[in-house]
Amino acid sequence: MTKEYKVGMIGFGFIGKVHAYGHLNIPLFYDQKEFRSRITHICTGHLETAEKGCAQVGAEHAVTDFREITENPDIDIVDVCTPNDRHYEAVMSAIKNGKHVYCDKPLTQTLDDAEKIGEALKNYKGIGQMTLQNRFFPATLRAKQLIDEGRIGEILEFRGQYLHSGSADPKAPYKWKLAAGVINDLGSHILDLMNYLIGPFAALSAVTHVAYPERPAAGDPGRMVKVEAEDNMLATVRLANGAYGNISASKIATGVEDGFGFEIHGSRGALRWEPMNLDKLYFYDMAAAGAPIGGVKGWTAIDCGQRYDKPAGFPTPKAPIGWLRGHMHCLYTFLQSVHTGKQLGPSLAEGVAMQRMLAKVAASAEQNGKWMEL
Repeated sequence: MTKEYKVGMIGFGFIGKVHAYGHLNIPLFYDQKEFRSRITHICTGHLETAEKGCAQVGAEHAVTDFREITENPDIDIVDVCTPNDRHYEAVMSAIKNGKHVYCDKPLTQTLDDAEKIGEALKNYKGIGQMTLQNRFFPATLRAKQLIDEGRIGEILEFRGQYLHSGSADPKAPYKWKLAAGVINDLGSHILDLMNYLIGPFAALSAVTHVAYPERPAAGDPGRMVKVEAEDNMLATVRLANGAYGNISASKIATGVEDGFGFEIHGSRGALRWEPMNLDKLYFYDMAAAGAPIGGVKGWTAIDCGQRYDKPAGFPTPKAPIGWLRGHMHCLYTFLQSVHTGKQLGPSLAEGVAMQRMLAKVAASAEQNGKWMEL
């Protein structure tokens, strides 16, 4: 018998649809019959949008109060997809009521709220996971394996980036994501992945920049509003071994679509993941023969494609991989954790730790790049 976990989704905007895509399609991509999830409730701020979401995914219940999900005894999993500043109350209520929690990043908008969740987790018996999908591409999974195996040796230097261009236009409206700032938005993703691959970080120094002091108000372009949230971030990070590297996040990188990537250089080799090329992980092996005429020394493109371990298999390991596929494997890992009772992915406690790091980045930038110990 397949165990079915009933899911209540809180928020059904862009990221809500991304999570819903995973819940709906995991049965096609993973050849197993032990468990599955089914969306039964959708909560949004307006009943008409909740009803529309229900019609799109086949859910039965449209609600406007998240407590109708977090306090509902029929719900197994609470999937939090609201704007950052609305995560806290929903996550706390879900923890209090013993629900499994899948929460989009970052955990909260403020460190104080994150610390309160951290306290609540001390008595929490459920499975909670952060949506950090960049850990879950075959290329990044393989990078972690190679680093842990010592294939690139001791880390000497590194660079990580997550660049967008959506705020490069001064006419871009001041919506909630822009108001939340790039540190919490894109910075959380690239800082988390780099810390996961080569951390823990020991210290950092950060600077930020606001490109335009005013922007048109969302829904009212004739009215200008003051901009306080940063448009880009550059952090210099020190590892425990003394190695330094740069990590950047930006929404004013003109001409960039979804520029997520990294370079990690070690004493025995190096790794590179290029923006907009999710299929391949590039590996440089210092031990490769350099003669005759260059021998076989150079960068090897590892065809990671969609080569997940079983029970994954659809559509084919050789097919190009897309952005949604990382999200789906992140969600599948969470559902597997719920079913087995073993935490396999990034926990809510890691979400708290991330919030501490993001707060250090912001504090450093406010003090003109002052070094912050982690």
